[in-house]
Amino acid sequence: MAKEKKLVEQITSMDVDFAQWYTDVCKKAELMDYSSVKGCMIFRPYGYAIWENIQRDLDARFKELGHENVYMPMFIPESLLQREKDHVEGFAPECAWVTIGGQNKLSEKLCVRPTSETLFCEHFKNVIHSYRDLPKLYNQWCSVVRWEKTTRPFLRTSEFLWQEGHTMHETAEEARNETLTMLKVYEDFYRDSLAIPAITGRKTDKEKFAGAEETYTIEPMMHNGVALQGGTTHYFGDGFARAFDITFAGRDNTVKYPHQTSWGVSTRMIGAIIMTHGDDNGLILPPAIAPIQLAIIPVAQHKEGVLEKADELKRLLAKSFRVKLDDSDQSTGWKFSQYEMKGVPVRLEIGPRGVESGNCVLVSRVSREKNFVSMDNLEAEVEKMLKFVHDELVNRARVNLSEKTVFMDDYAFADCISLESIELHQSLVTISSNTFHHCTALKEITLPDSLTNLEPAAFSECTALKTVKLSANLQSLPEKCFYGCTALTDVTFPSVLTAIGDSAFGQCRSLTAAALPDTVETIGLYAFSDCTALRDVTFPAALQTLGTSAFQNCESLKSAHLSDSLESIGYHVFSGCSELESASLPDTITIIPKGLFEN
Repeated sequence: MAKEKKLVEQITSMDVDFAQWYTDVCKKAELMDYSSVKGCMIFRPYGYAIWENIQRDLDARFKELGHENVYMPMFIPESLLQREKDHVEGFAPECAWVTIGGQNKLSEKLCVRPTSETLFCEHFKNVIHSYRDLPKLYNQWCSVVRWEKTTRPFLRTSEFLWQEGHTMHETAEEARNETLTMLKVYEDFYRDSLAIPAITGRKTDKEKFAGAEETYTIEPMMHNGVALQGGTTHYFGDGFARAFDITFAGRDNTVKYPHQTSWGVSTRMIGAIIMTHGDDNGLILPPAIAPIQLAIIPVAQHKEGVLEKADELKRLLAKSFRVKLDDSDQSTGWKFSQYEMKGVPVRLEIGPRGVESGNCVLVSRVSREKNFVSMDNLEAEVEKMLKFVHDELVNRARVNLSEKTVFMDDYAFADCISLESIELHQSLVTISSNTFHHCTALKEITLPDSLTNLEPAAFSECTALKTVKLSANLQSLPEKCFYGCTALTDVTFPSVLTAIGDSAFGQCRSLTAAALPDTVETIGLYAFSDCTALRDVTFPAALQTLGTSAFQNCESLKSAHLSDSLESIGYHVFSGCSELESASLPDTITIIPKGLFEN
């Protein structure tokens, strides 16, 4: 970010102390104040107006998809909360409890809601009876309480405002689609309304929401290089439905459990706006959610006609924009600094010369350049500048995201000889060449279903690797991907696999079986060569090409019956298979290749 003249000296520079800069902006921009209740904050009018604009935008998006707003009680009986074991264990350390009502001790403790899954489930049990009652698409705007040890305005407070969507569906497929649809809603809102491009993906099992089967997250990048969890969506399966005995009569007249989701974003988004767009002069607000989109500043307002013209412009522009006319007796310079600090996207300056010439000055918060425009076309000029501010904020945020995101490059973990296990992110798409080459202590690996691209030698010479579960969406295995994994005994192949590359499993001397799916069309050169313990191979029905020496020196292999789809077979494919007892070739192979069954 280019260094510019600092207009607000009371705000610490972010390069000096980022945390203090953030706090200074929150206070000086009049977004919040501290409360006597530890861990809680007061929303000042300007801060709450931002939240209202966020609410209005998101609420419209939800309703367009058929969601309805409801409101649940803020108290949860202890017995109700404990109905779902994983859920209560996940939230127990953060719960606030009510034990006295008035002057009487309560017969049962009440939890101040940290989230509302259990309350919704209690209600769903009463209103869902048939597949005709589904789906239930509910949303709630409310506050929740989580007793935090360390707090910071908007980012983490003991009480915070949010929306929580809760839906029930007839099938798992519908619920999973809802989970991903709402993640996309959040992604679009962040980009189109908050001017923040963000990364979305699935969380690891250790990070997922208490009680969920799958949790997805949206994470924007802050100025300081920290990714902020900006919202989550969750697929619960039928776990809560079973715990609360929520059933319905299916289309086939059998009793079924519905599948559930939840999803939410909170006032943490205001913190994301501050830390993504703000600068050393304060806030920079995206036009879509700015309480004031245009601040009109009269210059030399004591002179004849200036205030009258400013008021005329306000009445004109207020039909299309959120406008503030500052006709206070503060100095013009103070007003410029004040609205810069409060992040108002566009400032309009009108003075005596402008009144005479029919021109005024527009200044954008992102460039701070003065633009002289005619008042005859003012509405279009303001609209144009607001779009410029949004686009510039998106571009800046995208550059920041790109510069501060590190990708897993070739040899990223190569020769990490003490690495025994690793949990790969559930949104990982590519593992590059030699990423885990020669990680000699790595014992097992599960490749996430998001993975669609595995590059050559990714796990070559991982000599302690015993178990591999390949991604369900992986269609090809590259050359030498598991070459030299001499301890490998168990491989789970995906049902969509079509190709196995050259030497993919070469010298995997402990591998005893290869249950290849029928979709595999190509097995490359030396693909399983020197797999001396390999006894059982399921040859695919779709196999068309079998490369040279593909199973060479597989000394324990007992049989090799190839399908009728085979069109090409290389030299020495089964040479050195000394215990091979039976084999058959399809009629399509009319010439026996050299050394096919040698030794």
